[in-house]
Amino acid sequence: MLLNESFWENKYKTAKTGWDLGEVSPPLKAYIDQLTNKDLKILIPGGGNSYEAAYLLNKGFKNVFVVDISKIPLENIKKRVPDFPSEQLIHANFFDLEPQFDLIVEQTFFCAIAPNLRTNYALKMKELLSENGKLVGLLFDAKLNEDHPPFGGSKEEYLNYFTPNFDILTMKNCYNSIKSRDGMELFFIAKK
Repeated sequence: MLLNESFWENKYKTAKTGWDLGEVSPPLKAYIDQLTNKDLKILIPGGGNSYEAAYLLNKGFKNVFVVDISKIPLENIKKRVPDFPSEQLIHANFFDLEPQFDLIVEQTFFCAIAPNLRTNYALKMKELLSENGKLVGLLFDAKLNEDHPPFGGSKEEYLNYFTPNFDILTMKNCYNSIKSRDGMELFFIAKK
C-alpha cells in the first residue's frame, strides 16, 4: 500500500476519515490548557483537519503550523478558521520539513505512516525540535491493522523508537480518552 498524497486525498474525498474526532482530543486539550508560553513555535504533523491547531490559535498561540501531505484538510482548516495564517498551513511531506519547533503535537500521525518509517519518524522529530523541545501527544496502545492505517503498537515498541533520541518524561495510559478510544491510548511527553 502506497500511503502517498493521492491515498490521503481519496480518504477525504470519500469521507473515510474515522480518525477525525470533529473536536480537540480531550488529552491534548488538557495538555494545551496548561501551556503558558504563547510564543512557542508549534507543529502539528499530518494534522488533518487539526482542531488542535484551531484551539491553540483561539487560545492566543500565534506560531502554530500544520503540515499535511493532502491539500484538502488544509483547505478545510482555512474555511473553518479564516484568520488562520495561510503560510502556516504547509502542504508538504513531513519528512521534507526543515524548521525548528519548540513543541510538536502528535495526534494520529504516527499510526498513519507505514510502520517501516517509525525509526525515521523518531529521528525526524528529534531533528525538527529545538534544544529542549518537546514531542507531546497520543499513541495507540493496541494491536490495530497490519495492512492499512491506523497501525497500532505498544508502549514497549514505542520506547524502542523514542528512548535513543529523547528523554521520556511520561508515557502512560490516558485517563481522559474519548469513549471509542478508552483504554487504547497512551499519552506521552518526550524531551529532546
